[in-house]
Order: sequence, then C-alpha cells, then structure tokens
Amino acid sequence: MKYPAPACRAPLYAALAAGLLTSAVAIAAEQAAQTFDIRSQALSSALTRFSALTGLQVLYEGDIAERISAPEVKGSYTAEQALQNLLRGSGLHYRFSNGNTVTLEKAAALEPQTATGTTTLPSVTVTGKTSYDPNNPFDTNYALPNSSTATKTDTPIMETPVSIQVVPRAVMNDQKSVTIKDALENVSSVRPQPTLGNDVGFLVRGFRQPKFFRNGLVANGTNANFPSFFDTANLERLEVLKGPASILFGRIEPGGLINLTTKKPLDTPYYSLEQQFGSYDFYRTQWDATGPVTKEGDLLYRFNGSHLSSNSFRDFVFKDRTMADGSMTWRPTDATDFTVEVEGLDQDYQADLGVPVVGTRPAAIPVSRSLRDPNDPVDHASKVNLNTELTHRLNESWIIHNRFLMQNTNSRETFINPAPNATALNEATGMLQRNIYFQSQDTESYATNLDLTGKFQLGSTNHEILVGYDYLRSFTKYHTQGFYSVANPSLDINIYNPGPSYGIDPAVFSNALLSIDPFDEGSNFAVFKDEWHGAYFQDHITLWDTLHILGGGRYDWTESGNAYRESFAAADNALKNSSPTLIRKNEGFSPRVGLLYQPLNWLSLYGNWTNSFGANNGVSSTGAAFAPQIGEQFEAGFKTEWFDKRLSTTVAYYHLSKENLLTPDLTTPDLNDSVAIGKQRSQGIELDVAGQLTEELSMIGNYAYTDARIIADNRTLNDQLNGYEGKRMPNVPEHAGSIWLKYDIKRNPLFRGLSFGIGAYAAGQREGDNENSFQLPGYVRLDAFTAYQWKVGDSKLTAQFNIRNLLDKTYYESTDPNLNTSPRTGVYPGSPLFAMGSIRLEY
Repeated sequence: MKYPAPACRAPLYAALAAGLLTSAVAIAAEQAAQTFDIRSQALSSALTRFSALTGLQVLYEGDIAERISAPEVKGSYTAEQALQNLLRGSGLHYRFSNGNTVTLEKAAALEPQTATGTTTLPSVTVTGKTSYDPNNPFDTNYALPNSSTATKTDTPIMETPVSIQVVPRAVMNDQKSVTIKDALENVSSVRPQPTLGNDVGFLVRGFRQPKFFRNGLVANGTNANFPSFFDTANLERLEVLKGPASILFGRIEPGGLINLTTKKPLDTPYYSLEQQFGSYDFYRTQWDATGPVTKEGDLLYRFNGSHLSSNSFRDFVFKDRTMADGSMTWRPTDATDFTVEVEGLDQDYQADLGVPVVGTRPAAIPVSRSLRDPNDPVDHASKVNLNTELTHRLNESWIIHNRFLMQNTNSRETFINPAPNATALNEATGMLQRNIYFQSQDTESYATNLDLTGKFQLGSTNHEILVGYDYLRSFTKYHTQGFYSVANPSLDINIYNPGPSYGIDPAVFSNALLSIDPFDEGSNFAVFKDEWHGAYFQDHITLWDTLHILGGGRYDWTESGNAYRESFAAADNALKNSSPTLIRKNEGFSPRVGLLYQPLNWLSLYGNWTNSFGANNGVSSTGAAFAPQIGEQFEAGFKTEWFDKRLSTTVAYYHLSKENLLTPDLTTPDLNDSVAIGKQRSQGIELDVAGQLTEELSMIGNYAYTDARIIADNRTLNDQLNGYEGKRMPNVPEHAGSIWLKYDIKRNPLFRGLSFGIGAYAAGQREGDNENSFQLPGYVRLDAFTAYQWKVGDSKLTAQFNIRNLLDKTYYESTDPNLNTSPRTGVYPGSPLFAMGSIRLEY
C-alpha cells in the first residue's frame, strides 16, 4: 500500500524516534512465529501478500517498491523477520509507525553518524493515506482515488471536472450487498425503479437509466425494457458517472451511467469461500480464487461466482440463481496484457408485480401479500457474457486499449397480470381483475471499442489525449401470449381477502397461453435491431499543475428498427424490406467541456457543460423519423480530500434537461402514433462522502436535493385536462440520502479484529406516476452489522452478522415504470427486518 509524498516534513524529535524504535522492539517481542509461503515476485505484490498474512499495513512513498524483486520467503518466522527477508537487498528501511502500520523508506535517507556516534534518524510521517490497491483483495478502503469511467483514462478524481462516485468491494463486503440495488444506495441521486420486481432499473438524477455498462461496454442490450439480472460476487466496484455520458459511451439516458467493473486475475494467490444464511430461507455461497498459472507470472487466472437460494418476504416469490465467472490474463511481453472472461448466469424465479394503490397511498394490506398465485409457473432467465480486453503499451506515454463484449440473454415469464392495467382495481370493493400473460425475449448483442491514449507536453501545457471508436450491434426477439387488456372474471381476487382465490388450476394457465390478447392480434411477435457507431476525442490539458481543462466531443451514427408481426419470420422480413417507418437513422454531435481549478492540494473547484444523444424509436403518423432525444447539463461544484487524503467529498449543483421525448399524438386515432415534443428537467444539489475519518472509523454517505419536473407534453399543448406540465417526475424524492459508519478496533489488543457499523437510509415523499395521482410516503431505514476476524494458521476467518431494516419499518421503494402494469397496480414494498449471518475463509 502507498501514500503520497508529503509536501514537506517537519523533523521529529529524538524522543519520538526513540519511542518508535522502542515500540518496534516491543511489537517484535510480542510477535509469534507463523508460516509464510511468499514466492519470489515484485516487491509491491509480495508486500500485498505479506499484509494479507499478517494484518499489518505497509505504507511507502510513490513507486519505490514497484521495480524491486523480492526473494522467496518460506518457513516459520515472526512478521518482522519475514519483512526483513522480503526487504533483503532492496535498499529499503522499515519502521513500525504504530502497532498496526509499517512505514518503508529508502535506507539511503539515514544520515551519517555524528561525532558522538549517534545516528540521526530521518523524519517519518507516522500517519498517512492508505491508498486503495486494486490488486489487494483484503483492501478495506472506502474511497478510491481514480475512476476510469469518467474519462477512460487513469486521471485522479480530484483532477476530473465531472461528478463521479465509486462503490468499492470493501463497502459491498461490509454491507453484504447481494444485489446492485443494495450497493447503489450509497450514491446520491440514484433511486431504484425495477420492473416485475427485479433487482435492476434505476433513476439517476431523476431520469430512468435501465442500461448498465460492464467494463465500459453495454451490458444488457439496447432494448432495456426487458429483465436484466446481475450478481455482485464477481464485481470489484461500481462506478456512477453523473450527467450525460454520450461523449464516451454513445446513446444513453442523460441522468448518468452505471458501470460494473468485474474482478480481474491477480499476481498474488488468493482464495476465498463464504457461506451466507438469513431470513426467508436465504442461503448464498460465494467463492473466489486467483493467482498465477506459471512460475514466471505471465499467465494468471481467476474463478469466482455464487449460488443463491432464497424465498422472499413476498408470498410465492423466490430466486434460485447460479453465477460463475472465469477469466485468464496473458502477458506475452512486459508491454502487453490480454484478458478473456466468460460469465454465465442461470436463474429460476417468480416475477412480482407488487401491491396496488387505493386513493393516494399504497393499499393498506400486509407488504407480504401477493396477488399472484402459488401455481404460477416458474419463470426462467439465463445469460452468457464473453468479453476480452487488450492493453498494449507502445511506450511510457502511448497506450492502445481494445474491449469486446458478446452477450446472449433470454427470459421466459408467466404472470397473473392486472387486466386491464389502468382500471383493474375497484377501489371501493377491493376486487382486482386479472388475467394470465406470458412474455419471452432473446437478445444477442456485440459491442467493441478501440482507444488510443497518449501523454505529451506542448510548451507549458501537459496533455493527455484520447481518440476512440466504438460499435454496437444488437438483435432481440420478443414474443407474447395471453391477455393484459381483457379480464378473466374467474380470476378476480379480493386484495383484502385473497385466500379463496389462490390455487388456480394449471390448465387455466395452459389454455390462456394458447390465446392472444386482442390488442396483440397479428403483432405478438416482434424483432428489434440496433446498430450504432461512434467516434470520439478528448483532451485533458493541465497548466501549472493546478488548472485542468477537459474538452472533447463525439459523433454518432445510429440505426434502429422494430417490427411487430404474426411471426418472427414476418417481423424479420418486414425489417429487411422496410420503409423509414420501421428503420430510423439518426446522427449527431455531442460535446463536453469541463474546467477544474485546484488552488490547494485538498480542494478542487470544477464546472462542466455537456450534451447527450439518444435515438427515438417511436412511430409518427406520417411515417417520418423523429429527431433524436437531446440532453443538456450545466454542472458546478467542488471536491475535497481531508485527513491526509483519507476522506474525499464531492458537492455538485446541476441543471439537466431532456428534449424531444415522445408523447401520444392526439390528432390521430392510432394509439401508437407519437410526436416528439416532450421535455423534462431535473436540477439539484448533491453531496457524496467516502473514506476514513480516523484509522479506525470509515464512512460512506450521500445527500441529494432533486427538483425533477415535466416541462412540456402533448396533452398540455392540446389543452387536455390531464396535462402533465409542471408535474413532478415519478419516484424521485425531493430529499434523500444515506450514511454508513464502520468502526474497526485496531489499537486495543483485547478486542482487535472486532468491527461494527450502522447505517441510515432515508427518502422523502415521492410521486407515483406522471399524473401525480398518488404518493409513496417517505421513510428512514436503519441497518447494522458486527464482525469478528481472527487468524487460523495462514488463513483469515471472518464471522459477520448484518441486519437490514433494524426497526422493521414498513416502506415502499418504487412503482413499476409502466412497462408491464400501470403504476397504480404495481408498487414495490421494501423488505421488513432481514437478518443475515456469514462465515468467510480467506487465504
């Protein structure tokens, strides 16, 4: 682990130096011998392994350990003896800064002896920043100094004039984040909005963002209305880039981008096995193994994954999921790395449509009550990801980077749907009309990019440039059976007394799925095709080491099409021989400009202006293509690093708008006709904090004030009574935030290894739909955990106990985004008290 060289060092008094040496001797005397097996390798990697085995943090300046080879250390030694062997011949000197931290220095820093024969010790900083080490699976830092998502380079976050937040693996481990939804609660202005009760689907700065990126490429196809499934076991971190991200990533919603970074093979062997168990018959096993395949370290592997089996607090809802991820990294030369990764996921589950609304609030029924049926057929989804990543360093300044991702996903879902959607519930009697509906989707997508980055100096300016090109092709087949607009009277259910209606004859499901809803007649087979190209450039200019200018742009070419017919063959043929009604082509330029000024090492002031680009997929009454959707953002804020850069904060103000949204064309009888005149606007203030307040106290937290409203829609322009202009955008609270605190006992020998923490998550009242006809009440949820870690031979064993919703509060997370059901019949409750225990073995 590293810390940056301080700007200046005050000399330490001889008494302090003597005290440190005395402390080191005392610590060494207390150490017991243990078995070490550290192979000969780069000293930086060897020190990572040493820290994992001993629990000691090793701090050093800059890259003094990067180009030094450490000898093999194998046998029984005390921690200090093992460290001495690792540093043998390195020219480095060590000191114990306290009982848990070792500081390395160049031995040459020792001054000559004085006339009295006394050695004058150099000054040493006894506290410093413990830098995040992505190659150390034991790293416990909550704050990461870099993020590749914002600029596709290794620019520090403090020098990047955009708002970017990172949730590292350490936070997911402490909070036991099983889903992406759990992890993203730590980021401001990110709110869940799933469909069919799945774990994904989010609002970022008020705008729905159903797409995910995986290592920088689209991870769930282009038609994001379909279910997506992820597991956190193979994730290294989550990164959220706020605001329009089109310049580097193409067609995307303007609120922001969520990028999942998966675990990569490591030079140092590491093995982990964890068993989790909890409420509602929750059982989850996850594993991780990595290290070198060859002695030379030119071939590395990693294999991780998980198996989940769980019921739910919701009746008849369950998940049974297995995810496995294997990757290999090959280093044919010192300048080239090539990684190939394959991920497979298979899940059986039961779709969930939540609870209905009565009046202006969710119905007063138990949150556990399901209005589905125990005989509802099991739903199924699977996916396979194949991705590669190539990095070739032409020299110290220029790098070529290529990524490729192939994805194949499919899902089959049968559920009992409110029918017809908007008017299914008789609020006076509590009777809900229903029918049976089936949908399936198969998606195959390919994405790739090629980037060239370089650093050079021009006069008094330093430049880091990026030039790139990306391409995506996606093809989806979508099929429906059954009914959603017509009710089956025999399936009516009373939301206050559902028991008599449970137990639908399986033959009823089979017969319903032989029929087609009247609105889908002749159009229940659909194909979607997308093809995007984009070329982009970016220049990060630095002047006087304090002023950073980020400028760039992107030009997109998109082609999108969909066709609904009586068969897949007919739909595909319609697209191949289509008019512009079915195939729409758009192109456009998206700029980004940012400015950051760093007057002090701990303070950065920044601002940016950027646009986003999105193609419209609807149908106009004339058959003409719509102008693309355009997002525009103005943002200003500041970033800080406190306590020797252990704690980082970002404060941002933004004004974000989205134009050319499709709204119904009220001048034609066809309900599918649209016009591109809609506009939405979001503005607000955000605060994000992450890192260490002290050596033992870590935190991650956020707050967001969001004013998100509909500015224009066709109903308003046509003087309709239900116009949406001025309405608040659904599921977006005006005030929301969270804080999570963790305390590690390190200084008290009696309780060393004990950790505990507590978190609070809050959201204000939210509107449930565009009409603002009902509201989801605000809530505060408390979480807590405690853990104890001890050594078993060369291994670490951690026992942990987590509780979510400690006070067992009733609350509601979101509504379905009007994809499979009306918001008034699809409100998703949050989980009651959920307890989870876990045992994790690492070595």
